[in-house]
Amino acid sequence: MDSFAKTRDQLEAYFDQTASKAWEVLTSDLPVSGIRSRVRAGRDEMRLILLDSLPADLKGARVLDAGCGTGQISLELAARGAEVVGVDISNNLINVAKSRLPPQLSKKIDFRVGDMLSPSNGKFDYTVAMDSLIHYDVNDIAAALSELAKNTKSSISFTVAPKTLLLSALLVLGKLLPRSDRSPKIAPVNYYNLNYQLKENPIFENKQVRVLKRINASFYVSEALILSL
Repeated sequence: MDSFAKTRDQLEAYFDQTASKAWEVLTSDLPVSGIRSRVRAGRDEMRLILLDSLPADLKGARVLDAGCGTGQISLELAARGAEVVGVDISNNLINVAKSRLPPQLSKKIDFRVGDMLSPSNGKFDYTVAMDSLIHYDVNDIAAALSELAKNTKSSISFTVAPKTLLLSALLVLGKLLPRSDRSPKIAPVNYYNLNYQLKENPIFENKQVRVLKRINASFYVSEALILSL
């Protein structure tokens, strides 16, 4: 997974050196620009979609928040009763997540800096990965799902960047921004191609990802998928 590691290292540098403050604000209640407010609204809707793919009562369940960022999903999972491990490669974002952790949930969430695919994170009933795979191509996503599936019992709920005309246009517009303002590349993925790649791995015999919902909000285009195990 050399290409996965290369992209992961680029993301670590981006979120720790360039965008950590912007993401801290985006994932808060502070005022943001018109574009970022639409991104925030799209992300809020997507977060609910992923949460709704899990049982309402998560007491006794252990859940991995893979690429947890500032910990928004982790907090909601813990509020449902889950024991949560929130992992992110960005030390800065994990520090924000820890600073926002309410005392009543402090014993239910373990925020840690690291690789979301590492087996050292432990075994889980469910895994959630919101917008943490959108920078990887279809082969790397399939490989990542394979690693996550080895340590997940029930399902993996995650998002990809779908191949749409809107997203293609936004990506072209993004290339017009100054290089210092650009986020890491987003790799649009067709979930049919992803299922084709998964067939190559015996661990996914008779298993397929299915679409939960696609969000086509301006400046936020994402597709929620679930892989039942």
